[in-house]
Amino acid sequence: MGWGPEQTQDEDAPRDQIPRFRSYLHGGTSSLLSTLPTIIVFPVYKTVFRQQLHSTSVRQAVGQLYKEGPAKLYRGVAPPLVMRTLNGTLLFGLQDTLLRWLSSSPGAVPSSALPALAGLGAGIVEALVFTPFERVQNVLQNGQNDRSMPTLRSVLARLGSERPALGYYRAFLPIVARNSLGSCLYFGLKGPLCTAVEGQGLSPTASSFIAGTLTSVAVSLPLYPLSVLVANMQAGVGGEGAGVSCCWRMLWKSRQRSMPRLYRGGSLVILRSCVTWGITTAIYDQQEKHSNSES
Repeated sequence: MGWGPEQTQDEDAPRDQIPRFRSYLHGGTSSLLSTLPTIIVFPVYKTVFRQQLHSTSVRQAVGQLYKEGPAKLYRGVAPPLVMRTLNGTLLFGLQDTLLRWLSSSPGAVPSSALPALAGLGAGIVEALVFTPFERVQNVLQNGQNDRSMPTLRSVLARLGSERPALGYYRAFLPIVARNSLGSCLYFGLKGPLCTAVEGQGLSPTASSFIAGTLTSVAVSLPLYPLSVLVANMQAGVGGEGAGVSCCWRMLWKSRQRSMPRLYRGGSLVILRSCVTWGITTAIYDQQEKHSNSES
């Protein structure tokens, strides 16, 4: 946005903040509207979590959930719903803010790499903010914690009594790696993919949905082992807590050093990501285009 001949930078500064605020608003709105699929597919997510934790087949994981009963099927659904909405607000808004800041220093980084670089920074902040949410969610979803910590309040009290590295911020390093790389890939690939798909004659909304779906596959598949590691590190409470490298060796050994066993549940993760990120991307892009056309 250029300065007019009778405008000063101070007078126009509030207007310059509007696009930045809109990116936070649109990110939160798109993520909020995609929570309905999150609720619908939550039993799928919980099945995946049990596969990640116990290296079971789909049938065995479903059998565990069936044995626990319908009353506990949605135990642990609140943290991902809250996290999903807040996550979209922070991720899209912060990426847009960082992108504008990086774009103000031309020449330092190629312009084509700026969205990915801004996504990397947003992913790091995202991990810092949302690791406690994921920790609570994984503790709640582990059926072995039902007796010792039957309520959300009891989980919060127990985690709060631990030091951060063993409590709320358990598995922080692999979460930083997963979220920063995932955000970098998402924002780096989303734009080019959307342009390529739209060039095939599809509508902008369909193009955004397909781009979000394809990007989610590109993100979820290579980073899935980190999600398995995080789930295993965060599911339990108490003990001394082994380091990341030790936990990875234990996990790899428990999967009999087999990649197919490590990727158990991966197809369900991709399905869930395709639905949620496809919808989120389509809604966010449409809101951005509508706001830009009004401006």
